[in-house]
Amino acid sequence: MSPRRNRPKAAGSSGRIAEDDQAGRYGGWQSSESWRGEEWSVRHVAGASAEGKTYRCPGCDQLIPSAVPHVVAWPEHAGVDDRRHWHKACWNAKDRRTTRVQRSRNAPRF
Repeated sequence: MSPRRNRPKAAGSSGRIAEDDQAGRYGGWQSSESWRGEEWSVRHVAGASAEGKTYRCPGCDQLIPSAVPHVVAWPEHAGVDDRRHWHKACWNAKDRRTTRVQRSRNAPRF
């Protein structure tokens, strides 16, 4: 087994841009991705910063429980109201999902 690395990696060695590695207000790194023909800002949220809050994932229409790490994504040209909280797995599988999500009769519609 190799020893634990005690020094942080250089900014250019991880493959991400240095400005993407900035820890934001929510404790995660932010990047930009292209999806559905437009640029999206994507921020990874640490579970500790989501304490006491629940969100509904648009990918699976299930609740994201309190203190669970997840992803916040929004179109770069849009405002704060267009941010959506996704499970990490749902965000990674967004291109493989169908366009129509089947909801139960008593599920809230957003």
